[in-house]
Amino acid sequence: MALIVHKYGGTSMGSTERIKNVAKRVAKWARAGHQMVVVPSAMSGETNRLLGLAKELASGSLGSTHDRELDMLASTGEQASSALLAIALQAEGVPSVSYAGWQVSVRTDSAFTKARIESIDDARVRADLAAGKVVVITGFQGVDDNGNITTLGRGGSDTSAVAIAAAMKAAECLIYTDVDGVYTTDPRVEPDARRLATVSFEEMLEMASLGSKVLQIRSVEFAGKYKVPLRVLSSFTPWDIDINEEAKSGTLITFEEDENMEQAVVSGIAFNRDEAKISVLGVPDTPGIAYHILGAVADANIEVDVIIQNLSKDGKTDFSFTVNRNEFAKAMDLLKSKVMPTLGAAEIVGDTKICKVSIVGIGMRSHVGVASKMFRVLSEEGINIQMISTSEIKTSVVIDEKYMELAVRALHKAFDLDQPTP
Repeated sequence: MALIVHKYGGTSMGSTERIKNVAKRVAKWARAGHQMVVVPSAMSGETNRLLGLAKELASGSLGSTHDRELDMLASTGEQASSALLAIALQAEGVPSVSYAGWQVSVRTDSAFTKARIESIDDARVRADLAAGKVVVITGFQGVDDNGNITTLGRGGSDTSAVAIAAAMKAAECLIYTDVDGVYTTDPRVEPDARRLATVSFEEMLEMASLGSKVLQIRSVEFAGKYKVPLRVLSSFTPWDIDINEEAKSGTLITFEEDENMEQAVVSGIAFNRDEAKISVLGVPDTPGIAYHILGAVADANIEVDVIIQNLSKDGKTDFSFTVNRNEFAKAMDLLKSKVMPTLGAAEIVGDTKICKVSIVGIGMRSHVGVASKMFRVLSEEGINIQMISTSEIKTSVVIDEKYMELAVRALHKAFDLDQPTP
């Protein structure tokens, strides 16, 4: 049989009863003859609880000086859930062992709170699998070259699971969540959203980067780079469902385009509420100005998304970009204290009440007029577009946050995403 990696999210691990159900499901796969590696997240709410304690002790002000200790703290949530799952598996009569990321070891760089995996030593895991054990490995974390525990950022357990599957050349990586697959958009916003049986790697990569919460973007990047077969499915189906039926459920992220993919011009609508816009006004329109602004932001490990620069007027220009809302204050402080004094900018302004809405579809490559249709639909709903970003298979717009749900529903209907796939 095959080597299979299962990943379970925080909701799936949210109580001892749910952990028992996860153990029963994993045991079913192990008894079917598969070698099993399981990567669990912390129990739902645990990471927030721990970080809340840290914030309380730091008098509400957590800065980069705390990042190492925050990783030490946050990593304990996954360690607890992994040990509990191993105990539950043993209670099912299945030999199992749990490891923290540093014990395997999952090697990362030293970017605390958002580290990147560099290598995985799977010798210890393979020895346990050969001995007939189920191996449970903490998600979300690793260790740097100095022996410091690091974490991979929110959603990092997805990345851990896919990276482990890649390192061990697993037959498949199954991502169990509280939804039963990838939908055309969030069903909580659009009740007529449909589950997709398959989605291309490229589409999933765009959707993850644009705000879809189903998978962390780095997990999709890993899957694409190492061609890891990836499936998103629900942990809330009965654990004793037929294993062959379960293995075909959910949404398969595929690396091969089929004929039906050409028919769907737009496959999904993604959105992101966690955006903030920063505008640097009245800067000299000279070579290197973009680097001067964004280089400082990048050096502070702040990710930039949509970027726009206005036409020059009287030798001056305005430069706008978006960042994650959680990093808005940090970016504003950096620009005002270190960049603005040397730029000669007239003003730096920010807006935290914006969002990004995107249409994604591999069929956009071979169809014209898709973006203009999007703009027309938004115009008919009275929604003003502040910024635009495009790629070969997506178009994104930044709009006022209060119009987000209206925009998603209007676009979902306009591109017939509520209709069954032909």
